[in-house]
Amino acid sequence: MNAASALRQYQNVNTNVMVADANPHRLIQMLMEGSLSRMAQARGALERGQLASKGELIGKAISIVGGLRGALDMERGGEVATNLDRLYEYMGNRLVEANARDDSAILDEVSQLMRTIKSGWDAIAP
Repeated sequence: MNAASALRQYQNVNTNVMVADANPHRLIQMLMEGSLSRMAQARGALERGQLASKGELIGKAISIVGGLRGALDMERGGEVATNLDRLYEYMGNRLVEANARDDSAILDEVSQLMRTIKSGWDAIAP
């Protein structure tokens, strides 16, 4: 087993343990962190001309944003949930556009939106 493979395996095990031990508040934080990480990685892949990797990473970010959207409680969340739903939909659409246009500025825009949402979420007590 080479070092890169061992590191990936460790990271997978570590992530699985973190998810198993996390409360719902922390799980949302982890999803937000994951989306930010994938967008940053996609930006790097785009800068290096690794378009297949860029597409895969943006696809993962889109899936995470979709997961965040699916986790919204529209009945109990009221106007906040409705607004987040619209914002997540917008972000997903912009990520599709970033992928199609190879546009790092759109990745930066969506990353900034996610950081803003995450800072608000982080301020809420679990």
